[in-house]
Amino acid sequence: PSSGLIINGTADRVAPPADTRSLVGKLAEQKGITVTHQEIEGADHFFQDTHMETMINDVSTYVKRRLTESSR
Repeated sequence: PSSGLIINGTADRVAPPADTRSLVGKLAEQKGITVTHQEIEGADHFFQDTHMETMINDVSTYVKRRLTESSR
């Protein structure tokens, strides 16, 4: 099984949120793939300004959780 994290901003014009949600839906339909999807309100494609810290915290939380799951 494979798992991954997709984070996008609701103000992303490079990869529009609707497109990202569609991708997540298609991945979720695949056998053996688990996707965690998070949207950061107001963030653009580059998570500028205060959104970078939120994105980094979300990634850190995900990685710590996955490491804990893998060590059981």
